[in-house]
Amino acid sequence: MADAYVIEPDIGFIHEVKGLGGGDLKKCFQCATCSVACPISPDNKPFPRKEMIAASWGLKDKLVGNGDVWLCHNCGDCTTLCPRGAKPGDVLGAIRAYAVTEYGPVKAIGRLINDPKMLPVVLGIPAVLFLVLGLITGLLNFNPEGDRIVHAHFFSTWLVDMVMIPAAAWAVINFAIGLKRFLNDMHQNALQEGKTDIEKIDPKGMVMGLLRMIPAILKHDKFNECSENKDRATAHMMVLFGFIGLFIVTNIFFVAIYGLQIHGPYSQMNPVKWLGNVSGVALIIGSILMIRSRLAKKDQVSAYKDWWLLGWAFALGVTGMGAQVTRLLGLGGLSYTVYYIHLMFIWSLFFFIPYSKLAHLVYRTAAMAYNEYIGRK
Repeated sequence: MADAYVIEPDIGFIHEVKGLGGGDLKKCFQCATCSVACPISPDNKPFPRKEMIAASWGLKDKLVGNGDVWLCHNCGDCTTLCPRGAKPGDVLGAIRAYAVTEYGPVKAIGRLINDPKMLPVVLGIPAVLFLVLGLITGLLNFNPEGDRIVHAHFFSTWLVDMVMIPAAAWAVINFAIGLKRFLNDMHQNALQEGKTDIEKIDPKGMVMGLLRMIPAILKHDKFNECSENKDRATAHMMVLFGFIGLFIVTNIFFVAIYGLQIHGPYSQMNPVKWLGNVSGVALIIGSILMIRSRLAKKDQVSAYKDWWLLGWAFALGVTGMGAQVTRLLGLGGLSYTVYYIHLMFIWSLFFFIPYSKLAHLVYRTAAMAYNEYIGRK
């Protein structure tokens, strides 16, 4: 006999989910078409029907720590086939956005970036921060000397690292805190719902599960099982590998500058520059394809959180490539301006990533690794 469970609806949670893109939640009449249609839902306790029921009742404690919410790739199959237009995929996306804020130590930041009215504030924070620190330290020079356009003569490399390293550390710390809580809640949820009988998570087993899942994540195997948005896998891979490539390039140049004392600008024939350029172009093209896909899908909801991420990725790629192209064309003033804006987007990406949709890189990966670890198919 199942354990007794006292239902405690959270009306505020329902309104939050609706506001984050799950506005059609209450249209669900629990027919289970979504769970049958989903090509990646496990046979044991399939989703998203049970999540739709819990969300309709406002059962926040059943959803925030539910790993199945993250196993969903929002491919759109369930939304297309839903006879009531309840859009289960979008509801799960809204729950993920809520969970990201819930697991962040500073929830006000999550509310900040999910509010379109606060966009000027989000953009203004790095702009003002750079200006104030640059003027105080003297590392921001509005009149660079010399005939060559060198971004480091305008915005010192020391200033770049002064603002970027703490922002990156902030992201790591926030993810570490959130992930620890999420793993514990996800395991408790799995035990309560009968998804596993493993009493305690074995760290080694989790790591092995992660290692087994990495190839599938990189190849987007789950995406390719979808029908409606299968074509989105290519664009998503371009954005993912664009970010990975730029991360590698950034670290290589960090070592070159501080370890080998090799300062830029670097030759366009440098293979590391090739990787950076290819990654930047991939990021731009991938973002454009994903934006076009969202505009074309009339039956799917594109909430502010979706446009925030796509806009940020696109702006990051365009300003990065733009700063380089304008430098090569000898447009000093324009190049320095675009470079400043590019750094603003990089800093924002680091600082806000634990509270943005991009946090799925961490939480979805953890959920997939856990699912692999417990052997749930």
